[in-house]
Amino acid sequence: MSFSIQYFHATKEELLLGQLSEEESHHCLKVLRKQPGDHLHLLDGEGGVYEVELRGKKGKHAEIKVLSERFFESDLPNLHLVVAPTKNIDRYEFFIEKACELGIKTISPVICKNSERKHLNVEKLRKKAISACKQSGTRYFPVINDVLSFNDLLNFQDEQRLVAHCYSQDTPHVMNLSLSKPSVVLIGPEGDFTLEEVQALKSAGFQDITLGAKRLRTETAAVFVAACFNLKSLS
Repeated sequence: MSFSIQYFHATKEELLLGQLSEEESHHCLKVLRKQPGDHLHLLDGEGGVYEVELRGKKGKHAEIKVLSERFFESDLPNLHLVVAPTKNIDRYEFFIEKACELGIKTISPVICKNSERKHLNVEKLRKKAISACKQSGTRYFPVINDVLSFNDLLNFQDEQRLVAHCYSQDTPHVMNLSLSKPSVVLIGPEGDFTLEEVQALKSAGFQDITLGAKRLRTETAAVFVAACFNLKSLS
């Protein structure tokens, strides 16, 4: 895949209809000033990569004709990152962007006792994720779930359940674990999980991990975990 290509996003339904969404149409026609006859490259977020011809405009939608399509199997690490929102939303959006560029299956925000931010615009985060995937040419877009409560975490049944926190000593480093298993990794808020939350998670089957000797910001820890899983998926 060439990273010099400008990618657009279209769902399978939009491809069948032969049109782009209003938002993608505006970017295509108004921002990039594409003209009828131009060839575009689309991602459907589910492994499909398409070359299409821009045919014109109908209402607020760019009309397209599919010229070729290819399907790619997912090469994403089987990682579900559960990350508490940061007080500064720009930091959380930074994490979303970088995790998507690296490649990740699932992201879930979670509200914990020490969370300073209690509300999130999840739709905005999903748009940020799609934008990052288009920029990087990532063929599979992540699932970004609605905000979870802490108690939701206690019911997770992933094969490998990991929680990073700053309390424990002599815990295994994330890079020393088998990262090929379906895994969920929890990253707490500024101020970390409370000791009571950590104990509840351990009782529910989560394993303590460390990300190293330094104390990382929430968004730095989350990007670091995503990078670790991606690095291990290449080995």
